[in-house]
Amino acid sequence: MSYSTLLTCLENGIFTITVNRPDKLNALNKDVFTDLNSVLDEVENNTEIKSVIITGSGPKAFVAGADISEFGGLCKAEAMAMARRGHNTFARIENSAKPIVAAVNGFALGGGCELAMSCHFRVASENAKFGQPEVNLGLIPGYGGTQRLVQLIGKGKAMELLMSAHLIDANEAKQLGLVNYVTTAETLLEHTKNILEIINSKAPLAVASCIKAANAVFNESKDGYALEIEEFGNAFATDDMKEGTTAFLEKRKANFTGN
Repeated sequence: MSYSTLLTCLENGIFTITVNRPDKLNALNKDVFTDLNSVLDEVENNTEIKSVIITGSGPKAFVAGADISEFGGLCKAEAMAMARRGHNTFARIENSAKPIVAAVNGFALGGGCELAMSCHFRVASENAKFGQPEVNLGLIPGYGGTQRLVQLIGKGKAMELLMSAHLIDANEAKQLGLVNYVTTAETLLEHTKNILEIINSKAPLAVASCIKAANAVFNESKDGYALEIEEFGNAFATDDMKEGTTAFLEKRKANFTGN
């Protein structure tokens, strides 16, 4: 499929989604959200896609924020509808059964930081910058940033960043646990793909269960421990569990089929 604001590439089971508005530093507008929802349908339905990378076009930005030109004249109800749409899209990323990783290649500000945080984890290039500068506009994050930033780096530091609009570089983001790795710009995608190649070699249903159970930690409506017990039991009904345990006992590499 083709998209007006996204570039996509599928190679060896890894589906790379590139937000492609470099002239606007890849800012999120209505068209980007429409395309993101469509591409997430493709991720869910295409069995050849095993895992996903989200990145930005050009050398400067992952996603530099929301497109502020769309904010003018919005009433309260319209603003809330905009925020709700962002929440719903990013929740789809967060709860995807297939691993989705952000390869942050520059500015990840406002909605861009929120997009990166909705991914299962993040890899950043040395020139990456992260921040939620919405208070500079008299706003707050609207796409889940107040919640996920606290979850990822803790309340104290998150409060400071949210209220000060201070930006942090890739190394500080790694120290805070916001990103897993920092690479050069040239090796960012290669490094991210190497991680996903390892994950893709594991049992897909078990990987999906890990995502589901780990996300339950932050869902007050779910008992994460009970969910883990259920998912552990579900695994015993899969062919992959039988293959994995048999391969272990036979001292060979498992051949997982996702069944």
